[in-house]
Amino acid sequence: MLNLCVVIPVYNHPDKIRTTVATINAAQLPVLMVDDGSEAQCAQVLDTLASSFERVFLLRHSSNCGKGAAVMSGLNWAYKQGYSHVLQIDADGQHNLADIPQFIAAAEKHPDQVISGDRIYINAPKSRMRARKLTDIWVWINTLSLQIKDSMCGYRVYPLQKVMPVLQRYHIGKRMSFDTDILVKMVWSGCKVTHIPTKVVYAADIPSHFHIVKDNVRISCMHTQHFFGMLMRLPLLLWRNLRAI
Repeated sequence: MLNLCVVIPVYNHPDKIRTTVATINAAQLPVLMVDDGSEAQCAQVLDTLASSFERVFLLRHSSNCGKGAAVMSGLNWAYKQGYSHVLQIDADGQHNLADIPQFIAAAEKHPDQVISGDRIYINAPKSRMRARKLTDIWVWINTLSLQIKDSMCGYRVYPLQKVMPVLQRYHIGKRMSFDTDILVKMVWSGCKVTHIPTKVVYAADIPSHFHIVKDNVRISCMHTQHFFGMLMRLPLLLWRNLRAI
């Protein structure tokens, strides 16, 4: 049986976070909101939520450190609290919370694997679709595997016994490269990935914190680092592929 909590990195999503937390709380799941240096309006909403609901907790960064840093803070908190798994969900309302039971069921069936969303896009910008395809190609090259179907989805379950050694061993990107970076390095470490198809809605009232220049540069640098990391692990990765045949 899983001992699971939900971790939500939050940066200036005061409207969407209310519904997200209320829905998860109604499912009787513990929730940790990680406030990544939000402005006063959002910070006040988070304070109210943490004081209004049982089993809703708040961890706060004094300044904006990045989505990855917020998730890693949440993973470390959950591990210290004795949880076995973390369900990561974004705060912006794009994720279909009705799919939570599917993620949990998959994690119960495969407790040592990452359970990751495989996004089905609704009204997604073409630029996002192209970026995903390009990243997917690089991920397949850098893992020598087609195991990862969607490395950029922030809707996933982490087994803490598997992810904590990866956080300790590797430097993981603290901003928008995090979701891809950690998944590649978990595959390098021998962890398998199971995917759950899930609809993602892009709406005009959901602000994006993706910085078109800085984050694309970070992601490009990450792919380059992964490529050379793959070359260093080439014999091991090839041996795993042969054993899987």
